[in-house]
Amino acid sequence: MMKKILFALVLILGLASLVYAEPMEGGSKLIFSTGGAQGTYYGFGGVLAGKVNEYTSTKITAITSGGSKANIEAMDDGDANLGFVQTDVGAYAYRGMRLFEEPVTNFSTVANLYMEQVQIVTINPEIKTVADLKGKSVSVGAAGSGVYFNAVDVLSAYGLDIEKDIKPTYQSFGDSVEALQDGKIDAAFIVAGAPTTAVTSLATTKKVYLVGFDDDHTNKLIAQSPYYSPNTIKKDVYGTDEDVKTVAVGAVVIALDEVSGADVYNFLYAIFEHQDEISEAHAKGKELNLNFAASYSAVPYHPGAVKFFDEKGIKVPYK
Repeated sequence: MMKKILFALVLILGLASLVYAEPMEGGSKLIFSTGGAQGTYYGFGGVLAGKVNEYTSTKITAITSGGSKANIEAMDDGDANLGFVQTDVGAYAYRGMRLFEEPVTNFSTVANLYMEQVQIVTINPEIKTVADLKGKSVSVGAAGSGVYFNAVDVLSAYGLDIEKDIKPTYQSFGDSVEALQDGKIDAAFIVAGAPTTAVTSLATTKKVYLVGFDDDHTNKLIAQSPYYSPNTIKKDVYGTDEDVKTVAVGAVVIALDEVSGADVYNFLYAIFEHQDEISEAHAKGKELNLNFAASYSAVPYHPGAVKFFDEKGIKVPYK
């Protein structure tokens, strides 16, 4: 009899572990600062906001922005509650490095969602390597942006100086693509999850080439800047002739510390309990993974995220 009782308890506990999480009541209205209209942040952010609005008491409005640094600044100024940020830029903010003269520490991590590839885009088939960018006109993102520093890092790994060895222009993804199409620039750095709307649009009218990275320079870059990891953009993404090796950083959602635990919990609930629906709406949904979401170590996690991941049996760093 005792064995039967123990078996029944084990069965009940096992079934309980399969019960889905439930959203929390008392949600707020939040502003989610994403990225440019032709970038992945805005497109995917809108999908995520829609699912939060549909399934929880939290209501989110996704807005366009200048990207990672602008999102942190908007949150710090009280103009947004949530934002997308590259893993490297989040670390720079928290430590007061590079883009930030002073540390910004009033935000926490919600989740690391997907990889953002460093895409060096051109329509010139003669530009095959990063070294071929020497002397060329190249868009390197907005001045002082995360993309700008990605360009600095990549060019440096190849022994090139961004101000001396190329002719830099400072343009958004959409403006970069227009400049490529009009022959005003030779290449553009675009750091975003592939496929990126701006590049996809260009590929409908022009043959697009992506500049690849060789293993030696990739290893040198990662040794200098450990925020990067090797990545490959498959040839069917933009119709390139072959798969292209590159590097990537993570795309993290952050929240102001003052955002309620219920709102952050609801954000994660809506994403990870409805991942199939998100995957149908946007390609990046297929990359969502709980363990990856909990993998960012540079900025502690928000209490609402700590609660959600703890319920999933995952421990994350917190303040």
